[in-house]
Amino acid sequence: MNRLSRSLEDTKKIAEDFISGIPSAQSNGKSALLVALYGDLGSGKTTFTQQVAKVLGVAETVTSPTFVIEKIYDISHGGFTQLIHIDAYRLESSKELLNLNWKEIIENPKNIIMLEWPERVADILPPNIKKIHFTFIDEATREIGLE
Repeated sequence: MNRLSRSLEDTKKIAEDFISGIPSAQSNGKSALLVALYGDLGSGKTTFTQQVAKVLGVAETVTSPTFVIEKIYDISHGGFTQLIHIDAYRLESSKELLNLNWKEIIENPKNIIMLEWPERVADILPPNIKKIHFTFIDEATREIGLE
């Protein structure tokens, strides 16, 4: 389902709808909820993650983890305890993600992982991921495609 966002408030509403549709940690199985965020630079991936974090009650300012690769926020929503925001843009290979305790992170069903640039590490992603595609339409408009 594709939706247009013309404002931060629109993006927040889409984030709220997305969060309301995810399963609880208990029904998510034996692995983390992995949300793969696809789109060019400036297409809205980090902004969407910021709004998801707000919906999940993160009080901290959420910024892009481009230079630190990974940021972890404590949450309490539907049995989930951590929101993990990863930006794979600067990774040379999947091995670098593995060095960041990827196996432990992905195997914890209490984690929600928001992964920007998943195509950079596609060979280690599990098959059961949620995919969101972001398209820059113009300075004020983004198309957000929820699979």
